[in-house]
Amino acid sequence: MTSSPSIAPRPAPAAEPGASYPVSRATPAGTRRLLACGAAAGPLFVTVVLAQALTRPGFSLTRDAASLLDDGPWGWVQWANFIVAGLLLAAAAAGLRRALREGRGSRWAPRLLTVTGAGLIGGGIFHPDPSGGYPPGTPPGASAVSSWHGVLHQVCGSAAFLALIVFCVVLARRYRALGQPRMAACSALAAVLCAAGVASGGMPHGTLTLFIGVSIALLWTAVITGRQATAVTRRTR
Repeated sequence: MTSSPSIAPRPAPAAEPGASYPVSRATPAGTRRLLACGAAAGPLFVTVVLAQALTRPGFSLTRDAASLLDDGPWGWVQWANFIVAGLLLAAAAAGLRRALREGRGSRWAPRLLTVTGAGLIGGGIFHPDPSGGYPPGTPPGASAVSSWHGVLHQVCGSAAFLALIVFCVVLARRYRALGQPRMAACSALAAVLCAAGVASGGMPHGTLTLFIGVSIALLWTAVITGRQATAVTRRTR
């Protein structure tokens, strides 16, 4: 009686060069659109804040927190900016959840990005109180958390920033495990700069460093989701 020859298992397909995450061949086109939302969120948020900072009378990022743009007659622009950016990040988180197959961070990365998006949405729903002389006519010593709206805005913002920092840390660990040291270093740097910006928020010119730190992390998130959308496109052709 002869034994049948053993059949070696077929090796798994190699990961797409430059891909942020391994993805399934069955990933639908809808996942690419969800990930593209993440690529748009950061640039949109940062651009709208900068445009307002340059055009709002009496506002300065070196003195006033970007959240204060929620106040005043044109405050709807900033609260809409918060909500739209948050929805885009939540959509990107859904895309990551569908695209990630396995490995370090495959569960926590989408969860953390969801928290970031939800925090930004909350920042648009709940508004800070006028403070620090803005809008013009506000007493310089007024607090941005003098009402329940201001308190909830602060809580939502803090949750969003913390989740964004940890999201970048999770990505750094994942990239290191995937053998992509440059991407890991960039993700770790984004986390450090965002954390430094949040920690210095109460210092002189801290409003500017806070905005810069958060902007870097949001723009890095845009890079990650954009790369992932491209990887999904290549794998499904």
